[in-house]
Amino acid sequence: MKICICGKGGSGKSTLTALLAQHYEQEGKDVVVVDTDESNLGLHRFLGVTPPNDLMDYMGGKQELMGKMMTALKRSDDLQNLQLFDQEWKIQDIPPSCRSENGKIQLVSVGKIHHAGEGCACPMGFIAKQFIKNLKSAPDEMVIIDTEAGLEHFGRGVEEGADAVLMVLDPSYESILLAKKAGDMTASMNLPMYFVLNKVTPELSSLMRKDLPGEQIIGEIPVDPELLTAGLAGENLTGLSSGMNQIIQNIASAAMKS
Repeated sequence: MKICICGKGGSGKSTLTALLAQHYEQEGKDVVVVDTDESNLGLHRFLGVTPPNDLMDYMGGKQELMGKMMTALKRSDDLQNLQLFDQEWKIQDIPPSCRSENGKIQLVSVGKIHHAGEGCACPMGFIAKQFIKNLKSAPDEMVIIDTEAGLEHFGRGVEEGADAVLMVLDPSYESILLAKKAGDMTASMNLPMYFVLNKVTPELSSLMRKDLPGEQIIGEIPVDPELLTAGLAGENLTGLSSGMNQIIQNIASAAMKS
């Protein structure tokens, strides 16, 4: 199964990605976390791994791919016809240099912005879309995609290869607006979408629920000083309280039902 995690910047996407990955690992599943956020520099710390080499470099590098995309456009070709993979990949087919492992969890990074003035991130989005659609998972495997902040990944079609979308909302007006827009987009793609309310108190939860379809809310993560401290320190997100583990278990189980 492949689940996309989305949300506004700072909502807790990467935190939830890491917590779900560790939960599914505890259930005995092989987990691949795909980092498609070119600006996310800390996800590997939450998973307890070193940063892997960018998949972008394995595919020839940013400039080479940009050249292929420009050539296709000059020929008036639809970019959909520019295929980067000539066969399906299983998880074991991911190049070893492009994955970092911790137990049954593997992290794959599509690409990062490394230098000032290096150009747009369009090639990374193009690779992310094709990689996710091309990657096939077995019943005992989970693929969790940590997307970039906002909605641009929907425009790039990154979600097309996913089985469900899980959006993380913090208590902000911007999160509510993004949730409504993302809900429209996933509906047009016939993709199941669920919401997780993060950093909430009972009062904030009540206010947020007034603007969201209740049947799509599959969990709430309360304000948790221990979790916030670990996130601030960039620590591996393990050893949570029994209460927090139960919350993540409930979210993970609900997401699987899609």
